[in-house]
Amino acid sequence: MSAARIGRLTIGIAIVASLSAAQAQVPPHQPGTICFTPNFWCWLAYPQYPGSPCACQSPYGLVRGVAG
Repeated sequence: MSAARIGRLTIGIAIVASLSAAQAQVPPHQPGTICFTPNFWCWLAYPQYPGSPCACQSPYGLVRGVAG
């Protein structure tokens, strides 16, 4: 196997692994029932339209996010 092919294969595996890890952190849900912040997510008390603004409680106060 050539060095270029090994490099492309390594990059491809890294991309797939990073996408899988992000997807695995969010449980199956109905659209609009989870608020996504830049660093974490939380369940919403009431469903909202996907894409609408929302907030999650953190130890340091509210963190703004987007319903999804």
